[in-house]
Amino acid sequence: MATPLAGTQAPGFYRHKLGAFEVTVISDGKLTLEAGLFTGDPAGTEKLLKDGHVVDKNAIPTPLNVWLINTGNKLFLVDTGGGASFAPTVGRLPKNLAAAGVDPAAIDAVILSHMHPDHIPGLIAADGRMLFPNATVHVHGDEYAFWMSDEMRGKTPEQFRVFFDMARNSIKPYTDAGKVQMCKDGTQFAPGITAAALPGHTPGHTMVRISSGGDDLLIFGDIVHCATLQFADPERSVAFDADPPLALSNRKKVLDMVATDRLLFTGGHLPFPALGHATRTASGGYAFVPLFADYS
Repeated sequence: MATPLAGTQAPGFYRHKLGAFEVTVISDGKLTLEAGLFTGDPAGTEKLLKDGHVVDKNAIPTPLNVWLINTGNKLFLVDTGGGASFAPTVGRLPKNLAAAGVDPAAIDAVILSHMHPDHIPGLIAADGRMLFPNATVHVHGDEYAFWMSDEMRGKTPEQFRVFFDMARNSIKPYTDAGKVQMCKDGTQFAPGITAAALPGHTPGHTMVRISSGGDDLLIFGDIVHCATLQFADPERSVAFDADPPLALSNRKKVLDMVATDRLLFTGGHLPFPALGHATRTASGGYAFVPLFADYS
């Protein structure tokens, strides 16, 4: 019997039990990146992309993930995606939160890894109101100072000044309501949820370490933008890095740590559901080993 095509995917969320906590990875949609945004020899880039079955080097599929942490007492959201203002292929967070049975008003705190326009505009709805009216927003003090600085905005090429405007507009309702708090390296948002500052990609780029019942998970934010390129060759920086040498050094540091410690991690642009481990390869790089997705 002929059956109409469904035409839509299942809701984009995946729950992972971590000790006494529940971590839900939520898809905010996807972006595409051009290979030219990454450093490194073009021939090597083309080979890695071909081996990774990337069809178009000028439209590399790039997931956008955010995370919900349920401690049993409080709900934390890490990053908020691109919202309604960044790109038509993102902004899926409200829909996927609803599918996961979560009311935005129930979220107690939002932790921002950084304030790039694919991570912060989801703080607000299309009409500019706070999407998470009961949440306190936590952001590294250096990160907030950078994006609020008129001096830094003036030094930025004109085509990128919109990034400053989007960051400011997104966080303003929370600032006006007294709901923004600065964090730093080592800030404990709740028992078992700790900030780990790792600048380079942006001045205050911050990871989140989650520990419960002997289980650990590192949300490493934007350490990796393209799994196909940057695990195999961590020396490849992306054009969005504010301090490329520092970002490169810290990327290698984090990948070495998660591989050595066999630490489970997740990232903003890893293939959904974006949970996995890293294994060293003979070439000196790493392989991303996705965690088995258990739907039982």
